[in-house]
Parts: sequence; C-alpha cells; structure tokens
Amino acid sequence: MIRWIMLVLCLGVVSPVLASKPFIIKDIRIEGLQRISAGTVFNYLPIKVGQEFNQQKSAQSVKALFKTGFFKDIKLNVEGRVVVITVVERPSIAEINVTGNKVIEKKLLKKSFDKLGFAKGRVFNRSLLDKIEQELRRVYFAQGKYGVKIKTTVTPMTRNRVSVDINISEGRAARIRKINIIGNKTFKDKKLLRLFKLTTPGAFTFYTKNDQYSKQKLAGDIEKLKSFYKDRGYFGFKVNSTQVSISPNKKDIYITINITEGPQ
Repeated sequence: MIRWIMLVLCLGVVSPVLASKPFIIKDIRIEGLQRISAGTVFNYLPIKVGQEFNQQKSAQSVKALFKTGFFKDIKLNVEGRVVVITVVERPSIAEINVTGNKVIEKKLLKKSFDKLGFAKGRVFNRSLLDKIEQELRRVYFAQGKYGVKIKTTVTPMTRNRVSVDINISEGRAARIRKINIIGNKTFKDKKLLRLFKLTTPGAFTFYTKNDQYSKQKLAGDIEKLKSFYKDRGYFGFKVNSTQVSISPNKKDIYITINITEGPQ
C-alpha cells in the first residue's frame, strides 16, 4: 500500500475510491484537451470500457500518458463507474527563429532540429531545447569557435503555443599558436609540419583560414602523418595522443601530438 501511495504522488492525482473498490469501467472521459485528439489519448491508454479498473490499471494509465510527453499534468478521478482523466497539454511550437549563425546554414540547422523532433507544430519540451543548445556548442567548438554564446528565449503565444528564438553570437575562431610533435627522432618538426593543413598564423592564413582550429582538419593532418611514416616503412608508427588546449581568453589554441615512430 505504501508503494502504491508513493507511485500516485509521483505520477498524478488519483481518486481515493480506487484504494478499495475495483469496478468494471462504464465510460472513460478525457477533459482538458486543446490540440491533441481524444482518439490519440485512447490509443495510448491501457484501459478500455468493459474492463476491470483497479489500482494497478490506474497507475499504468497515468504512467502511459506521461510517457507520451504530450502532457505536463495529469489527474485521474472516478465518478461512479466512469474514469475521468483531466490533462494539461504541453504547448506546441508555433515558430523557431535562429539568428546570428554564419558558420552553419539555417537549412542544416533546420534539418538537425527536425531529426531531434524539435520542429514547428511539435510539442515543446524544454529538456530537448537544452539538448539542442549543447549540440550547437559542440559543433561550434569543433570549428574552433570557443567563444560562442547561445541564448534561447521561449515566448508564450495564444492557443497554448510558444515561439522559440535562438540567438547565436559566434565570436572569433581561436587561432593556432603552436603545434608540437613529440617523439619524432628520424624526421624534424619542420618537415612533418609541412604535411599539415593546419598551421600557425602567417602571410596567407588570413585567406586560407588554416590557422583556425578545426577538428576535421586536425584529423586529416594526423592521417597524412600516418601515411608519411608508413610509406617509408615505419609500419609500427603510432599516434599515442592528441591534446588540444586553449588559452584562458579562448583566443589561442595549442596542439600537442605525441607519436612513436617504431623501427623502419
């Protein structure tokens, strides 16, 4: 009984009548719906008219409806042999506005949002918006934009809808100040670094942007380094670690690549 009471407190509000008297359901009534159809709710409910209703069925019903993500509050009550479920819907997304993005095109952003289920007309979920913020930061960090700032604003609208505004301040990409290769004995740093696309600031990096850190470019440079050694018979060559550190002001990047050449 204690376990049942705790479950009710966690999942919703249920009539105390259910604690002692199971009964055969005469009718099921859904109240509080705005956009979601009653048919949709009934599809998720594990109970039907003509079935026995008891404590277990009550808990299962509330849990099943919460699991849909459609509702932020659910109350279950009993009137005679009628089960009354009162719900409060989560708002839907009326519009999504993204401003300040230059590195990532809006079409690509929309595509990734759609994959996550964050789109116009879908149910708004704050935790999903937080996840999108984290993903955007990850993408910008991979482009060396460590100073990126993302601000989201959710504005309530009529008919239980919201407008979502995502403002991105990309900031300047961090510049590579030093690339260190540790463990090389046969070939000098200068020779190895000539293989790299990434480089420190120079006369032409204003145009090439190769002094701006990119995770993808670094991965490509490491593959070139591996190929260079293996083409010369160093089949035991290994990259032990790759470390990327950033200055406190988030403007300078330092890359350290630790290698083992192995025998030729």
